[in-house]
Amino acid sequence: MDKIDLPPVGPDDLPLSLLEMGCSGRFELITHPLPKNRPLPPHSTLPHGLPPTCLDLKTEVEKRFLRDPAWLPVHDVDDSFHKFLQISTRDKEVDSLLHCSLSPLHSGLSVVRDPTTGMLLDFTEVLLEDTGLSAKNSLSLQRQPGPPSESLRGSNTNYPFLPAGMEELTLEQIKKKSEREEDIDFEKDLLTVPPGLKAGVDFSDKEAKATKSEVNLLSLLSTFDEIIDALPEEKEGVSRKEETVKLPRTNSLEELGIKDSGNSPSQPSANTVHLSEQKKNPQQEDKGDLKKWAVPVDISSPCDDFYKRIPDPAFKYPFELDVFQKQAILRLEAHDSVFVAAHTSAGKTVVAEYAIALSQKHMTRTIYTSPIKALSNQKFRDFKTTFGDVGLLTGDVQLSPESSCLIMTTEILRSMLYNGSEVIRDLEWVIFDEVHYINDAERGVVWEEVLIMLPEHVSIILLSATVPNAVEFSEWIGRIKKWSIYVISTIKRPVPLEHYLYTGNSTKTQKELFLLLDSTGNFLTKGYYATVEAKKERTSKHAQSFGTKNVSQHNTTASQDRAVWQTLLNYLSQRQQTPVVAFTFSRTRCDENARSLTSLDLTSSIEKSEIHSFLQKSLTRLRGGDRQLPQILLMRDLLKRGIGVHHSGILPILKEIIEMLFSRGLVKVLFATETFAMGVNMPARTVVFDSIRKHDGTGFRNLLPGEYIQMAGRAGRRGLDATGTVIILCKAGVHDMGNLHAMMLGKPTVLQSQFRLTYTMILNLLRVEALRVTDMMRRSFSENHRDTQAHEKRISELRNTLSSLPPLDTEGQLSDILSYYHTITELLITTETLQRAVLESVNGLKALSVGRVVIVNNSQHHNALGVILQVSNDAVNRTFTALIICEKGNEEAAGDDQSNKAFHPIYSTSLFIPEGPCSHTVQKLKLQDISAITTKTLKVIPERIIDNYNKRQQPRFRLDPPGQAISTATQELLRLAEASPNGITTLDPVNDLHLKGVDVVEGVMRHRVLQGCLKDFHCIHSPTFTEQFARVQERMSVQEELDKLLFLVSDQSLTLLPEYHQRIKVLEALQYVDSTGAVQLKGRVACQISSHELLLTELLFENTLSPLAPEESAALLSCLVFTQNTQIDPHITNTLQEGISQVLNVAQRIGELQRDCGIAQTAEDFVAQFKFGLTEVVYCWARGMPFSEIAQLTNVQEGTIVRCIQRLDEILKEVRQAARIVGDSVLGSKMERASLAIRRDIVFTASLYTH
Repeated sequence: MDKIDLPPVGPDDLPLSLLEMGCSGRFELITHPLPKNRPLPPHSTLPHGLPPTCLDLKTEVEKRFLRDPAWLPVHDVDDSFHKFLQISTRDKEVDSLLHCSLSPLHSGLSVVRDPTTGMLLDFTEVLLEDTGLSAKNSLSLQRQPGPPSESLRGSNTNYPFLPAGMEELTLEQIKKKSEREEDIDFEKDLLTVPPGLKAGVDFSDKEAKATKSEVNLLSLLSTFDEIIDALPEEKEGVSRKEETVKLPRTNSLEELGIKDSGNSPSQPSANTVHLSEQKKNPQQEDKGDLKKWAVPVDISSPCDDFYKRIPDPAFKYPFELDVFQKQAILRLEAHDSVFVAAHTSAGKTVVAEYAIALSQKHMTRTIYTSPIKALSNQKFRDFKTTFGDVGLLTGDVQLSPESSCLIMTTEILRSMLYNGSEVIRDLEWVIFDEVHYINDAERGVVWEEVLIMLPEHVSIILLSATVPNAVEFSEWIGRIKKWSIYVISTIKRPVPLEHYLYTGNSTKTQKELFLLLDSTGNFLTKGYYATVEAKKERTSKHAQSFGTKNVSQHNTTASQDRAVWQTLLNYLSQRQQTPVVAFTFSRTRCDENARSLTSLDLTSSIEKSEIHSFLQKSLTRLRGGDRQLPQILLMRDLLKRGIGVHHSGILPILKEIIEMLFSRGLVKVLFATETFAMGVNMPARTVVFDSIRKHDGTGFRNLLPGEYIQMAGRAGRRGLDATGTVIILCKAGVHDMGNLHAMMLGKPTVLQSQFRLTYTMILNLLRVEALRVTDMMRRSFSENHRDTQAHEKRISELRNTLSSLPPLDTEGQLSDILSYYHTITELLITTETLQRAVLESVNGLKALSVGRVVIVNNSQHHNALGVILQVSNDAVNRTFTALIICEKGNEEAAGDDQSNKAFHPIYSTSLFIPEGPCSHTVQKLKLQDISAITTKTLKVIPERIIDNYNKRQQPRFRLDPPGQAISTATQELLRLAEASPNGITTLDPVNDLHLKGVDVVEGVMRHRVLQGCLKDFHCIHSPTFTEQFARVQERMSVQEELDKLLFLVSDQSLTLLPEYHQRIKVLEALQYVDSTGAVQLKGRVACQISSHELLLTELLFENTLSPLAPEESAALLSCLVFTQNTQIDPHITNTLQEGISQVLNVAQRIGELQRDCGIAQTAEDFVAQFKFGLTEVVYCWARGMPFSEIAQLTNVQEGTIVRCIQRLDEILKEVRQAARIVGDSVLGSKMERASLAIRRDIVFTASLYTH
C-alpha cells in the first residue's frame, strides 16, 4: 500500500487527539502539542498505543549515563572529565528547563452507552472534584497522593493532614470582617467608575420605580421554604432544621445570594469534615456541654456476653482474658479510643495485639510507638513472631516499611505527621505504649504534639502504668479530638507482691528478712521494729557504750557492700528465688557490685554450655578485634557465672545478649539501673533495691511512689510465681518508716504536661497557613484547665442579660454619665489601693490603735465617724471593733455580702450628721470599711463600752439607757462631725505616714486629680441621676464579667503566648520567618532538623562545615548529641579547634539574641548544652581507628560512645537533607561521606532482635 504523505501541520490545525483511558470507555482530550521525539506524557492509566519494542542496551546506557545532564557532574574540575565532555556530544534542550507540570483538567470525558446493546451513543463531559488539591496546598484526605519516594516519611514541603478537632473555618468566621474590610451596601455605595476609566455606567433603576413589581419578595421566600420542606430529611446527616436555618429571611435577594454562595467554602474538604463530625457525635448536640469525653469503664463485674458479642474475634488467645482486657477489646471492636492503665505484667499488650490483628483483618495499618529504641526493637521481635507482617522505623533502622503494623519511636511519628506522610491515610490505630513517659521533661512534649496532630480517622490506644489522673488526661484528649475515650484502669496485680527489709551481712545473719508489706497491702509496723532491733544488735558493744563514730547515713564501704550482696544472693539461690533484678542507681555501683562477686557461681554446667554457645553465636556478628574488647571479655566471664549488668554504659549488643539470656532464665542476678524497668518487659522472681535514694540530675532524693512501683512491678512472673518478692537492703541503717510508707503506698506521679514551644514546632505550623501555633497551644494538656465550654455558656448568658437590660438615658444633662461612672470607679479603686498600702504599712497599723477616730464607709454607713475600741491579733484578716454613730433605727448591720459592690453614686467628703436623734452601734470592721484615718483621737474605755453594748443587745436590757462611757464617746464623735461637716482632716499617706513607695505617691496624686474632676460633671445635677446611675452600674458589672470571660476564652490568656511572641522575635531576627510570619529558606531548612535546629541552621548558612574534612565535620557535630561532662582534654586538629570556637560563637550569639528577646534561658546556659568531650573520639573513629583503641581515649563508657555515634548519624542525615534544600551539593556529599565513615563495625551492628 502506498505511503500517504500528510501535509505538514499548519498554524490553523489544532493539536487535538483523543486518548483512551484504560479499558473503561473513558476518553480524554489532549489539547497540547506533542514535543518532537517525546512520547505522550505518562498518565495515571494504562499505557496506550503499540507496546514498546526492545530497546538497544547501548543506546539506553548512553542516554542514561552520557547524555543525561542531571546525572553528569557539570562542575567537576577533573581534567579527564573535560576531555570526555569534548568527545561526547550532548544535545542542549533548553525547552526542558521550561517544562512545568500541567494543571490538572477539571473535567473528563465519559461514554454514554445504550443500556441494552452496549453500543457507544455519545461522549459527555464529567466534572471532576478536588482536582487541584495536592500535598502542597491542602490538608484534606481527598488530595492526590505525593510521589512514592515520599510516601513513608513525607516531605517537609507537604501539608499535614487536618488534625482532628481543628475545624477548618466555619461560615461565621468567613463572614466575620477583618479590620480592613468594609460593609458594602449593595443598593447605595457601589462604585460605578472602574479604576482608570473616566466615565462609568449609570445603574440607577429609573423605570423600575414606575412599574410596580408583581412578585413579592416574601412570597418568593415562602416558595423557597416549601422547596426546603420537600427536601428529604436525612440529607447527608444534616437535620432539616439546620437546612432551614441556612436560608434566613433577608431584605434583598442579593444578600440571600451572598449568604448562599458563602455557604460553599472554597475548599470542598470543609463540607466533608463537618458532615463527618455530625455523623460522629449526634448525641453531643442535644446534651450541650454536659458531655464528658472520658468514659470510665466498670471492670468490677464479669463480662459474660463477651463471646456472644464477638463471635469471631480477630485474634484468639490461648488463655482466658481478664475483665479489663475483654472490655478493652469490646471497645476496639466498636472502633473507639481507649486508655488502659494497669500495672506492669497485667497484660496490656493483649490490647495492642488485638488492635494489630483487627487492622490486619480490616486491611488498614497500625502504628505502635514506644519511648525507647530498645523497647521498639524488642516489640518488633515479639510482634514479628506473632503477626509476621511487621515493620520497624527508628532513627537508624528501616525494616519492611510497607508492613501493616509499623513500630517506631514517637519522634518519627511526629515528623511523619508534620510532613504529611501517605501512611497516615491507611492508619486505623496508633498505640502509645508507656504513656506515663509524657512526664519526661525533655521529650514529653512530643507525645502531646502527636496526640494533637493525629487526624480524625485514626483511633488512639494509650497504654500506661497506673496513674491517678487517667480520667482527667483522657478528658483532655477527648475534648481536643471531640471523641469519647474509654478509660479502663485496674490496680489488680496478676502476681501480688510482698515487700521485705533485709539486714543480713554474714552467714550468721543471712536469714534476717523482715516482711514489711504483705500481698494484700497491709503495712506491718511489727516487721519494721524487728528490722531496727536486728540492726541495733549488730552495732558493737563499744559503739553502744560510747556512741557510734560519725558514720554517714547513706554510704557504706565496698567491702561491706560485697558482704551484704554475697550473703543475700547465696540465701536467695538456696531458696530458689532467682532470677533477681538488683536495682542500683549508679552505673559505677552496678559494675563494682558485679565485679566484687568473684566467688559467686549460680549456674549449672548445662547452663554454662548454653550460655557459651549463645554468646559465641551472637558475637559472630562482630569483627575479630571487637570480640576482644575488655567490656565483652569481662561480661563473658560474669555471664558464665549467671551474673549480668545492664545500664546505658554497656554496649548495645551486650545489652541485648544479657536481656535475652535473662528472659531465658540463664542470668540469675542482673545489676541494672532504672532504665531496665522503664520498658523492657522482663519479669523476675525477686527485685532487690540497693538503696531507695537516687540522684535525679539536681540532687539526691528518695524514690517517688511511681518509680518504686514501676521497678518493684518487675517482680513476679505470671504463671510461674505465686507472689513476687521485693527486698530493700538496709546497709548503713534502717530507712525512715515514714519514707518507706510513702514510697510503697503513696500515689504514683500524676501525668503532667511538659508542653513547651520548640522552634521546629513553630516553623512546622507556620509553613501551613491553615494551622496556627496558638491552636496547638490551646489544645495542649497544660491549658487543660481552661474550661472553655462553661465559659462559652456563661458568655452567651451574659450577652442575653445585657440585651435584656433597660436602655441607658444619655441625653442632655446625663450625657456624661458613663465617663462619670468610669471616673468614680477609678477613684474608688485608687482609694482602695491606697487604703491597702496604708493598712499594710507599719505606720498605718500604729495609727489604727485604740481611740483613733476613723471614717467608716460600707453598705450601712456613708462617711460616718467611728472610734476604734479593739484591734484583732490576726494579721491575715485583721478586724477592728469600733463604735460608730448612726441614725436611730439604723443600728442593725445590713446584709454583709454586698458591702463592696454597692458604692454611693455621688462621691462626697461631707461627713454623716444624723438628721434625727443620734444613735450608735458597735461593729467589727474589715480593713476595707475604713476609708480614712483622721488626725483625731478620743479617750475611751473600750472594755466598758463593749460590755455595756453587748449587755443592751439582750432582750431584757434592750430599753436601758446607754452607759456613761458610750454616751460620752458618741457625743464627742457627733461634736467632731458637726464641727467640720464638709470633711475632716485625715492622715496623708505620704506626708503623715511617711510611705514613700512610688505607687503610693502616684496614687495620692491621682486621687487628688480625680477628686478635682468630679466637680465638672453635669449628670450629678439631673433629677433622675440615682436610678440612671444604678442602671449604668448594673450594665457595667455585667459588661466587666463578660470582658473577663472573653479574655479567658481568647488566645491572649494562653500561658505560653508571651514566650511564643519572644520566639517569633528570635526567628524574625535570624530571618527564619519574615514580618508576616511566612517561613523563609532558613526556616525551611530548620524544619528538617529535629534538635538544636537554630544552631545547626546557622552553621550551615555560615559555611562553618565547608573548610572541614568529612571526619572533622562529624567530630564537630558530636557536640549536639553528647551530654556528659568529661575531664579529659581532647587532642584535636587546628581546623577542628577553629570549628569549635566558631560553634561556640554562634551559640553565644543565639543565646544572647534569645535573652534580648526575653526568653528566660541565659546565654551561658544555652552555650553550656554543647559539650565537646567526644570530638577526638568521633574524629578517630571516622578515620578508621578500631573501637578498642577509641575506648582508651576517653573515660566515657563504651555504651555511651556507641549511642552518641548512632545519634550523630541521624544528625548527619538531617544536615545532608538540609544541604540539599539549600542547594549545597558539595556539603551534602561530604555529609554522606562522613556518615559512611562512622557507620561501621560494632557501633552499627544490627540489633539481635531484628534478625
